[in-house]
Amino acid sequence: MRLIGAEGENLGVVTPARAMDLAAEADLDLVEISPNADPPVCKIMDFGKFKYETQKREAEARKKQKTIDIKEVKMRPGTDDHDFMRKVNDAVKFLENGDKVKVTLRFRGREMAHQNLGREMLEKVVENIEGIGKIESMPRMEGRQMVMMINPVKTN
Repeated sequence: MRLIGAEGENLGVVTPARAMDLAAEADLDLVEISPNADPPVCKIMDFGKFKYETQKREAEARKKQKTIDIKEVKMRPGTDDHDFMRKVNDAVKFLENGDKVKVTLRFRGREMAHQNLGREMLEKVVENIEGIGKIESMPRMEGRQMVMMINPVKTN
């Protein structure tokens, strides 16, 4: 096996027994780093300290991750202008926070016969969020609801 010393120096190819002896002399552990390599690579190190450092790195990486939530804005085809703008402003706020927005337009009763009004309403939403978000999926019917997904525009 190829052996790497405690200080990171390459000790060359040695027998497993010799590697165990060297690790015991240094009062450290022999850890297999790359078992699939030819020959396998082992390193002399403090295994407890190694595990602790990898856990710390993983925790730090998780802390820096941004989870993307899906926020939903619900409307009806008869939603008035003021209420419509309030819903659009909510969607804009969600997009600015980096969340996806699902715009749902629910049809009830005879409103199903006027789906074109709902599509026009969703097109007005798209006009109002221009530059802040981009459409992930165009408006489509799901039962009695017309649904559209909007992604935030990346500003790096």
